[in-house]
Amino acid sequence: MKIAIVGAGNSGCALAADYASRGHEVTLIKTSNAMHDDNFKYLSENGGLMVLDEFGVEKSGVISKVTRDISAVSGNDIVIVCVQTIYHKALMERLVPQLEDNQILLINPGYLSTAYVLSICPEPKFIIAETESTFIDGRISEPGRFRVGFRNVRNPIGVYPASKTQEVKEKLDQLGTPFTYLKTVVEASLHNPNMIVHTVGAVMSIPRIEATKGEYCMYHEVFTPSVWNILEALDSEKMEVLSRLGCEKLSYVEACKLRNSLDEKRDAKDVFFDYAAMPTRAKGPVTVNSRYITEDVSQGLVLLESIAKSLNIPCPITTSLIEIASAALGYSLREKGRSIDALGRENIRKILDDAEG
Repeated sequence: MKIAIVGAGNSGCALAADYASRGHEVTLIKTSNAMHDDNFKYLSENGGLMVLDEFGVEKSGVISKVTRDISAVSGNDIVIVCVQTIYHKALMERLVPQLEDNQILLINPGYLSTAYVLSICPEPKFIIAETESTFIDGRISEPGRFRVGFRNVRNPIGVYPASKTQEVKEKLDQLGTPFTYLKTVVEASLHNPNMIVHTVGAVMSIPRIEATKGEYCMYHEVFTPSVWNILEALDSEKMEVLSRLGCEKLSYVEACKLRNSLDEKRDAKDVFFDYAAMPTRAKGPVTVNSRYITEDVSQGLVLLESIAKSLNIPCPITTSLIEIASAALGYSLREKGRSIDALGRENIRKILDDAEG
């Protein structure tokens, strides 16, 4: 398969190396100068060679093309977006005009960015898919090397239009990534785990983040019984929204279990806490002004609140977390957040109608 990966951060480089090592022809496209320029320079000067270190087992992938030219998506079977969702609107304005008929645009993850695509191209001849979370977790440890922290055992994915799901499955299954298919991209967007775990975890960690000056691992410390109660209260609001939209009322821990465990008998909450306690978990967030808040509150919780209010569903925990995070950072996370008006109500209606068949 010919794969273009848009975004050369942790997620994009991990997938580029993984798919290249499996024999796919991979093009890696960097979209900014904000981060990881040293790694991008290394790849450019060393023939695209990237090493994956997966718990001490190393494998190498040679990325066929490393570029900043977004038109390089042309001629690829699959185009995977691995850019923070806060930048999706601006990115789609550049990317969508470059896409070709029958390509698969895989947004990883999406937070309902399908709506942004439809605002630019109302009747696309390419297929759109959104995932719940990144497939491979970890960090670029040094230029040319990625240290894997975790690899999902399943990767739920929604497809638009839903009628193309089987066609997408036949192509994506060739990648070697274990996918499972959802009813709609709406499910994928609202089951993004970072909307629940990052937001609650980071907001409740603010004193520790600042006191430790970055020597802190949120997953190892923050989810005490009282904080877990907050997480479940937020999750209940999310599930009520899902139910009203005609989607399965699946809890955060059950969605986590689906992604992270093949053992159907295991308790879902235990799966999460084992995942959180992994010694390979990276430190972080190292600052309050991190994507755990700036991205997942503004793009996740603001979206959830917006949908809930449109359905007259009370969402006090969602609103409170947005208010606290905005107060901590000193600016409104709603102002440039992802609301149903920002995405376009007509686009969301089109997505929901498609899911209903």
